[in-house]
Amino acid sequence: MVFQEPLLFDTTVFNNVASGLKIRRMRKSEIHDRVIEQLDRFGISHLKDRSAKTLSGGEAQRTSLARAFSIQPEILLLDEPFASLDPPTRDSLIEDLEHILRQTRTTAILATHDRMEALRLSDQIAVMNQGKILQIGFSGEVMNQPVDEFVASFVGVETILHGRVIKRNGGTFVASVEGREIEAVGDAHLGEAVVLCIRPENVTLSTQDSKEGSSARNVIPGKIVKITPLGFYQKIQLDCGFDLVAYITNHSLEELSLTEGKEVSASFKATAVNVIRKGGS
Repeated sequence: MVFQEPLLFDTTVFNNVASGLKIRRMRKSEIHDRVIEQLDRFGISHLKDRSAKTLSGGEAQRTSLARAFSIQPEILLLDEPFASLDPPTRDSLIEDLEHILRQTRTTAILATHDRMEALRLSDQIAVMNQGKILQIGFSGEVMNQPVDEFVASFVGVETILHGRVIKRNGGTFVASVEGREIEAVGDAHLGEAVVLCIRPENVTLSTQDSKEGSSARNVIPGKIVKITPLGFYQKIQLDCGFDLVAYITNHSLEELSLTEGKEVSASFKATAVNVIRKGGS
């Protein structure tokens, strides 16, 4: 098991990585070979004679991971192991761990509040709330098809809308949301209450309001309420009669001359709407 805090013994890096092997009373030669292998794997061979007290946070966590892998575990338990690290150190360690997990084919269970960590490292994701698993499945399934509003919010769905079905079109339906019509793929009854989940990366913005040249079934006028820089992209919050969020690139922001207060058209495909059926009529 690897915790958020490394919890190393007050000895050298080599002896920390060897500790589980010594407890198992393995031969010294085998202990040496195993430890060297893990030190090389995690890029900390140059630290083998250093005291654990002198390590940085990233170095200490690499030592902790090397110690866990040295015993060749069937299951590795990770309790938010990157939470206390700075972003560059965290990204580097996640990249290395991802490679090592694939290389060794080690089963790992990772507890995290960071959905990007979960996406990057996991084959399957379980979303928990108050000790109860709300949804479990392959990563793409959970991220794109959340079963309820809590899961949707947790996995990064920025737009969660409540509506009621007013039309059915054979394979798709139209729901009324705050006086606007939204078309989605799925089977729902007339009058049924639905929750529509739209990921921000699936929303496209335009300064034109025509559907011409687009396969998107939903084109909705709106006004930009707020623009928030998020590094390589921008978060655009819109008032479309309901709140709608889109992510666009910095280049698109400049190219479209988008500013707060500007009128735009937001479009998204019917297939991009995840539907949670609430029933009723």
